[in-house]
Amino acid sequence: MIRRAYLSIGTNIGNRHDNLQQALKLLTKNPAIQLVAVSALYQTEPVGPVQQRSFYNLGLALDTSLTALELLDWCHVVEQSLHRRRLIHWGPRTIDLDIIFYNHQSLTLPRLVLPHPEAQNRRFVIQPLLDVCRDDSKTQRQLELMLKQTSDTNWVHRLDDQGVTI
Repeated sequence: MIRRAYLSIGTNIGNRHDNLQQALKLLTKNPAIQLVAVSALYQTEPVGPVQQRSFYNLGLALDTSLTALELLDWCHVVEQSLHRRRLIHWGPRTIDLDIIFYNHQSLTLPRLVLPHPEAQNRRFVIQPLLDVCRDDSKTQRQLELMLKQTSDTNWVHRLDDQGVTI
């Protein structure tokens, strides 16, 4: 069974553009994942109290035969391959892959909550995902409502001349 998932990817350590490109390549090495759409590249203000470099963020739409937990595990493989280290909460990172939506399902498990519980509080998640959900009116309406209602005032800049491809 093929399911649609939406992911948010971010990076602020090293060559951010290259980190995103490598993450896309690694993500799609799994034959059970078909990349449907990649957003424009966004430069975004970091969230939280830690002083750090701005992030580059992407939104992804993908089709997969993986379960939500299998997709989460594969995202962790990609993060580990790119040397993700979880040292400081909301701190700098080489790469961060988050599942935001999965097949219009709600799910609460110890390792995974869907939709992502912080998505509505993160413009850096909402705006890129709006780029990739045009063929999914339910998700598009949900994201538009989130954007309208979010209390997040951090800056998010679309970088039209610096796309990321695989």
